[in-house]
Formats: sequence, structure tokens, C-alpha cells
Amino acid sequence: MLFLCSYFLTFGEIDFLVLMRKSWWKILAVVMIAISIVAGLLGPVPVLPILNETIRNVYFHVPMWFAMVFLYLISVIYSIKYLNSGNRNYDLLAVEAVNVGILFCACGLMTGMLWANITWGEPWPNDPKLNGSAIATLMYLAYLVLRNALEEEQKRAKISAIYNIFAFPIMVVLLYILPKMTDSLHPGSGGNSTFGDLDMDNYMRPVFYTAVIGWILIGSWIMTLRYRVRLIEDKKNSF
Repeated sequence: MLFLCSYFLTFGEIDFLVLMRKSWWKILAVVMIAISIVAGLLGPVPVLPILNETIRNVYFHVPMWFAMVFLYLISVIYSIKYLNSGNRNYDLLAVEAVNVGILFCACGLMTGMLWANITWGEPWPNDPKLNGSAIATLMYLAYLVLRNALEEEQKRAKISAIYNIFAFPIMVVLLYILPKMTDSLHPGSGGNSTFGDLDMDNYMRPVFYTAVIGWILIGSWIMTLRYRVRLIEDKKNSF
């Protein structure tokens, strides 16, 4: 992930689009998702108390959050690039990354609520990480509302870019830092061990990482498709 981010910061938009138009990584994304779904649903999992077969949700719930954070990070990078250059295409890439990131956020919340209802007895217990995720989701929805509320194109792009840059670190604090400092039901937070420490065996880890990379690639693919559609719409509106 860090390698890709450094790539986006080093090279221009043209290089990024050339990379994204290649077909190999799209085929790889589909193959990786297919493998993770089949192996995730049919493969063996550890026999664990409380979790039982629901541990399979780790192949679906957690990768959604990885893809979401990756897309939000890409959005921040292009917001910074827009402020440095004034290139409107960077602003379009930033907003489309957020649009797709919110889609993955919704999938993460739904799969998480389903898992929580089975393992914790209710879909939304009073948990710091859950409450933080709700606040972070509202922040990014507010980003989209802000964009729609401003009519002047350049003003909208600049204000939303600044908002986006500040929203990302706040989201990181809400999702990853505060839960570790308080009592939380989530693994890896509040003194709880992570899945990797106790629950995931040598079969689960490769499937899990395959799912993470696959969904990140799928999210990037959707983002580039939405960006290209936005460019076509802009060309039509300019005539």
C-alpha cells in the first residue's frame, strides 16, 4: 500500500491512468476475489468457542475496511496534488475515491453488524470502534454534502480538498487509536489479542491476505471507471 501511495505522489496522473488501463491487474483482482470467496466459504477454519463458523467473516468484513482506508488515502493524496497544481482531474479522482470508499464502508458496516449480532448478541453494542466508525462515516458523507452545497467549481474543489486532508487523520484516530486506548470488544483493541495472534492459522492467513489485496484492486478498478465516466460527463456538459 505504501509503495502504491509513493508511486502516486512521485508520478503524474498520466502515468497513473496508463497503469490503471492495463488489464493484468484487473484479471488478478477477479481471480483473487474468486479464490478468497471459494476458500473462505468452503475451506477449513479453526474450531473456536463463540466464533465457530462466523470466523469466516474475517475474509469479507476486514478486507472491506482495508479497501476503504486505501481509497480514502488515495483521495487525500489527490487532494494534496490538486492543491499543489490546481488540476481539476486530481479533484475528480479524489472525490471518486471517496465515493467508492463509502461503498466499501457500507459493506464493512453491514458485515460487521451481522457478525456482532451473532457473536456479541446485538448488531450495534456500545463499542468505541463501532461508534468511531459511525462518526467517521458521517464525516465522509459530510464531505460529499459539502461538495454538493458549493456551486463555484474552483471554490468547491479547494474547500473539499482541505476538508478531506483533515478528515483522514481524524478517521485514523477514531478507528485505530482511540479503541486501543479504551475497552473495546474488537480484536486488537482494548487489550484484546488480534486474530493473527490466536485465531488465524496457516490456512487462513493466505486466504485473508488474498482477499485484502483483491478487494483493494477491485476498489481501485471501480474508482477508475467512475473517474472515466465523470470525464465523459464533463466533456458532454462543455458542449
